[in-house]
Amino acid sequence: MRLSPMLAALLLSSASTFASPLTYRSDLKTILTGCNITWSASTVMSFPGTDYFTNATHRWTIAYEPTYAAAISPANEEDVAAAVKLAIQNGISFLATGGRHGFTPTLGELQQGLAIDLSQLNSFSADADSGTATLGGAARIGDFQEQLYAAGLMLPGGSCACPGYNGLSVGGGIGRYMGSFGLVTDRLLSARVVTATGKIVEVSKTKNRDLFWALRGAGANFGIITSATYQAEKMADHDDGYVLTADLYFTPNSTAAYFAYLEKVAPHIPSNVAGLHITQWNGTTGQAQLLTNWVWFGPEQEGRDFISQFIDLGPSLVQNFKYIPWTSIYSVSLAGYGDTALCIDGLYQWGYASNIKSLSGSTFQSTFESLMQWYAENPGARNSATNLEVFPNDALIAVPNDETAYPWRDTTAYLTVTITVDDPSNQTLLDAGDSFARGLQRKWNETSGYAAVGGATYINYASGSESLEARYGADKLPRLAKLKKKWDPSNVFAYNNPLPTSYPGGRRH
Repeated sequence: MRLSPMLAALLLSSASTFASPLTYRSDLKTILTGCNITWSASTVMSFPGTDYFTNATHRWTIAYEPTYAAAISPANEEDVAAAVKLAIQNGISFLATGGRHGFTPTLGELQQGLAIDLSQLNSFSADADSGTATLGGAARIGDFQEQLYAAGLMLPGGSCACPGYNGLSVGGGIGRYMGSFGLVTDRLLSARVVTATGKIVEVSKTKNRDLFWALRGAGANFGIITSATYQAEKMADHDDGYVLTADLYFTPNSTAAYFAYLEKVAPHIPSNVAGLHITQWNGTTGQAQLLTNWVWFGPEQEGRDFISQFIDLGPSLVQNFKYIPWTSIYSVSLAGYGDTALCIDGLYQWGYASNIKSLSGSTFQSTFESLMQWYAENPGARNSATNLEVFPNDALIAVPNDETAYPWRDTTAYLTVTITVDDPSNQTLLDAGDSFARGLQRKWNETSGYAAVGGATYINYASGSESLEARYGADKLPRLAKLKKKWDPSNVFAYNNPLPTSYPGGRRH
């Protein structure tokens, strides 16, 4: 399954203007090794058939994967800039990656290009006095959170430990802490960015303000972050960084009551709470199950009182009901799902998602029942799952909507389906999985609260098949298109849910 025809149809129907990306060069190895650039001694060029190349291009999912004729792993930002300039001068298409956890199928439109592997840019430093943290372009929160903890600080993260933190940030950065701490991108103070001309610039509220605006919500279209500084929270202000977590398992005969109750209480969930709900296959019982995780940021007893209402609904099992340091969330909550299952590389998996602002218990129950049927009919895809993330948006709506490019501050939940297949050569199963997942997304959009605008999707979860408006917001697109034309008129950054360089007025698909 290639995405090209679908993307082509989408772009033609949008009436927006997309610049053509760069092209494939068969002599890429010759260009890289024969150029007169003096690279850092630690910068590595690698090519197919070598272990270094494999490590520099290995991805979380192998579905819709980009392919490369060469990879360069810069040791510093100057070599990142030099690699971009070299690629532009020679018409070479490229993709810069950090955590390589991105799974949008649009990335697969790059074939036989240049990989700019940022893995050597994984530095981290913290300033306890100012409460700031500065990290390299490829740093992952799972790698630096213990150092942050040692400095008495904490930062919000996503639902798992393995994505590159800056990649998370440029799409917005949703997660368990956002009800109180806001989006990851709202904590971005400044960044050093390699632009589409290969120039290194600094962005902040006082420097290159327009690029700073675009970077926070649509940043994959505008440049490569080589380092960034974030405003952290001091643990001393938040119960010394301790949180209460609980995993609750529900069998099929109890999920309807659970989802009905969730719909009832969702509007009243406080900002210091987050709830994740994973529908998955239980190989031991031979049936679907709902694994929920509630996290409370605050005094332990208050949290136990809050979570007790969900325990009263009769889960078949309660586990990991613990008061733990915030750094243990990924390894403890959801039975370690955010540190293990969500970070397994090399699986063939892809997905679709919808933003939710009106929670519908009947929709969630219907989704659970659809998964039960999917598991029964497709044993080769029983690692597929849905995830409903209920994240209060109090801190999001406290930020003016025009402060950043991020468009969906009124969202209160995010619903995703990930299709994972055992045999990627089974085209019938791949097609069935794609049809099934797209059907779920359509149903979710109908009751999401965004039906009037054709649905909404968090850009880091987008498949690329959604309308531009659903991904970037109709009110943000005119300004984004103008900035794309200013900062990347040749569409150098073309493969991660690309933006047009012009956008007509009004809402269009």
